[in-house]
Amino acid sequence: MSAVEVGGPFFDDLEVGRVFDTAPGCTLTEGRAAQHQSIVGDRWRLALDDDLARRVAGGAVAAPSLVWNVAIGQSTLATQRVRANLFYRRLALLRQPAIGDTLRTTTTVVGLKENSRREGRPATGLAALHMVTSDQEGRSVLDFYRCAMLPVRGGPTGRADDLDAIGAGTGGTDLLPVPDWDRDAYVAGGTPVDLPSDGTVLEVASGDVVSNAPELARLTLNIAAAHHDRHVSGQRLVYGGHTIAVAAAQLCRALPGLATVLAWDSCDHVGPVHEGDTLTSRFTVERVAGAGDWRTVELRAEVLADRERPVLDWRFTALAP
Repeated sequence: MSAVEVGGPFFDDLEVGRVFDTAPGCTLTEGRAAQHQSIVGDRWRLALDDDLARRVAGGAVAAPSLVWNVAIGQSTLATQRVRANLFYRRLALLRQPAIGDTLRTTTTVVGLKENSRREGRPATGLAALHMVTSDQEGRSVLDFYRCAMLPVRGGPTGRADDLDAIGAGTGGTDLLPVPDWDRDAYVAGGTPVDLPSDGTVLEVASGDVVSNAPELARLTLNIAAAHHDRHVSGQRLVYGGHTIAVAAAQLCRALPGLATVLAWDSCDHVGPVHEGDTLTSRFTVERVAGAGDWRTVELRAEVLADRERPVLDWRFTALAP
């Protein structure tokens, strides 16, 4: 009897329009939230303080980094063989989930581009993916794009889609869905309200070591082999969502009044992260604007590993009182 290898598609197995929608649903439980917080150090007030969350949002709120990490993990059905994740584009948190909500993610291939072949190097290609996440009521939660590098199994594929156009003009900061939360209750709970002026740069003095990387990948249903099996790439890579979540935790130290993240314009992984690296973040306040009772803060995060290697360049919009 012959064996069948189970390991996800190669680049040349993909076609534009192919859909991956069979990842298990994931309920955002208190236990899952606590494990996530212990690994990445989340400091989102509404995710930590249930009493405040009840007064502001009507119930326990899930940390935004937990929400996007679960959605990204569910999308790895398409990228189990990933060599690197290059970027995210136009992510919008269309709904701020509560503890107890269940997330399900559908991933669709929207672009394919084979990389130029180089002698002595394995052939690879870039797969652009569109992810849509909904809750148990069918309500939209997340909409975003990402680009993964995958190995090519066979000969040249001729695929040469323009990936620069992926996600242009859709999702992300075009939507800026502001939750219907009680801003006065948020401030009354002792939340700082002062925000720095446009152009201010904030550098977090102390870093955070990256630990429990495979545990976070397992917690968020991420089955990409590069995050679990050192034999795949010589050294395990840290899940990109792990790096982003640590940066988000450091953001809450720099700007402790922030309530949540509303959208990402872009997020580029500019270098690999490995377990044991220490991450430090530099935040630029690009623009503060009004959003009804709340304010929006457009930010850029630049993250270094061990204070010298750039690993993340993230542009996003947060919510503040």
